[in-house]
Amino acid sequence: MQEPGGNGLEILNGIQYVRPGNGFVPNFPIFQKIDVNGEKEHPLYTFLKQYCPPTRDEFYDQKKLYYTPMRNRDIRWNFEKILVDRSGMPVRRYDPSTKPDDISKDIQLML
Repeated sequence: MQEPGGNGLEILNGIQYVRPGNGFVPNFPIFQKIDVNGEKEHPLYTFLKQYCPPTRDEFYDQKKLYYTPMRNRDIRWNFEKILVDRSGMPVRRYDPSTKPDDISKDIQLML
């Protein structure tokens, strides 16, 4: 419920002209929003979460969560990351506070 854009173009326009703005264009594709938890969660996230344990035990304020049911393996917050190997299997899940550079050693081990 934080991202008002629905499809990839709306989200890209928000990034380019609002936040951070100034014509910023990311160097990766932007897709439409999908549900990662709850009854409508995308099958990709059902698959990814079944192989990687959660990074936190607690949930954010449940009054501010807009999905049900809540499950232990749910994605807890934006910017949670899941490392996937070349075969498409999830290898490791990272807390939202993990900086992308901190994942590089795990990627090097996989190469």
